[in-house]
Amino acid sequence: MKKSKSRMITIIISSIAVILVAITVGGYFYVNSQLQAVDTADKKAVIVDIPAGSKVSEIGDILQNNNVINSSMIFTYYVKYKNETNLKAGKYKLNPSMTVEQIVSELKKGEVVAPSKLVIPEGYTLDQIADRMVNYQPTLKKEDILKVMDDKAFINELITKYPDTVTNDVLAANIKHPLEGYLYPATYEFSGKTDIKTMISDMVKTTDANIAQYKPELTKQKMSVHKFLTMSSIVEKEATANVDRNKIASVFYNRLKANMPLQTDPTVLYALGKHKSRTMYKDLKVDSPYNTYKNKGLPPGPISNSGKTSMEATLHPEKTEFLYFLANTKTGQVYFSKTLEEHNKLKEEHITSNN
Repeated sequence: MKKSKSRMITIIISSIAVILVAITVGGYFYVNSQLQAVDTADKKAVIVDIPAGSKVSEIGDILQNNNVINSSMIFTYYVKYKNETNLKAGKYKLNPSMTVEQIVSELKKGEVVAPSKLVIPEGYTLDQIADRMVNYQPTLKKEDILKVMDDKAFINELITKYPDTVTNDVLAANIKHPLEGYLYPATYEFSGKTDIKTMISDMVKTTDANIAQYKPELTKQKMSVHKFLTMSSIVEKEATANVDRNKIASVFYNRLKANMPLQTDPTVLYALGKHKSRTMYKDLKVDSPYNTYKNKGLPPGPISNSGKTSMEATLHPEKTEFLYFLANTKTGQVYFSKTLEEHNKLKEEHITSNN
């Protein structure tokens, strides 16, 4: 009886041992499988955004949601077991063929494929802004961004949403791009994969917020937002770091008052759709309502966005009698003159002599 009982205990203990070994071995193989690639054959890049301040478990969730790891829980255990505490935030180009070890290695290097913030400089056109958006969120396509920017239904949504800023003026027949000049130069930060409309709408919202402070003065001067942004974009594109923008604005207002064409090169380049360091005489012949050498008055709409300094110069131009100005491209110095004779003399001294 005692032998039988003893034998039974031995069998039970042996069975438990076998089960524990099986569980241990099974657990090892399970964990190991979860640390391997999701799909060794899938090398298609996935842009994964790891926000600053993310916990390890949150990073694991993001990676699993993007289908580049098998298990957030196993990822978290692995990182803590390996004591990998220096994972860096940013946007990474990963793919399902990578193992957890390889992904952790990438997050430690911190070699991000896109900036964490979208910076839109002053004087940028929609075309340049689209390039910045693609750089910020590489999964976007430039042609899709430009298509949304010109989508009439979307424009009408913005007109309804921001009626004080975006008006039917942007849909005039001669307008090249309705939202040109309406995307404010600033630093933006979007979470995850933000859609194109949301990003653009946020930039228009920022323009709306910044223009609000100028509304009383615009009303006083009987100037529409569209004309305001059009003139300020020209001032923005013509100004250099060393120039008094209020004087630049005064030249354009004086020419409008004298019924003279504005004759500003940036409008010609905008009509051409090109970025050139120098405008040639043949360029001035381009047939476009934006060509201010061939057409008097303001162009149909803005030629770029504009910053606060140019906006304020547009509202408060200096009182001068200047009708001309030119910039020395080497020094950045700008020279103003009242007559064409003075202008040509300055051109000979500061431009022709430098060539």
